[in-house]
Amino acid sequence: MMTAELTALAAAVLVQIATLVIMALVANLHLGTRITAGPRDGPLPPIPKRLGRLMRAVTNGFEGLAMFAPAALIIAVSGQSTTLTATAAWVYVAARILYLPAYAFAWVPWRSAIWAAGFAATLVLLVSALF
Repeated sequence: MMTAELTALAAAVLVQIATLVIMALVANLHLGTRITAGPRDGPLPPIPKRLGRLMRAVTNGFEGLAMFAPAALIIAVSGQSTTLTATAAWVYVAARILYLPAYAFAWVPWRSAIWAAGFAATLVLLVSALF
């Protein structure tokens, strides 16, 4: 049976895939498949602000996963799963779900606060693994 942290990790990867798909759909609408499916050798046309934000949200999602995934795995493999670590893992997932609209629609300062919640949740997992 998977721990809550591993289940949250699987959910976080699915959220990242959904984020990537949403960004790709918006890119295809704005840039057209001739550009998005092409080699992109030449200069790109101007990128609309919302598409640029979605692109940055995708990049940020991969950066967050690069820290969250090892933290969740360390907790699960070492058998240190607790209510605190399970809650932290799901806070991370919730933060990633909220992060996409927060970035896409420029929710200031909420985007940063949502990002901080996910980052803090990752830190909770890592610190918990040490103690």
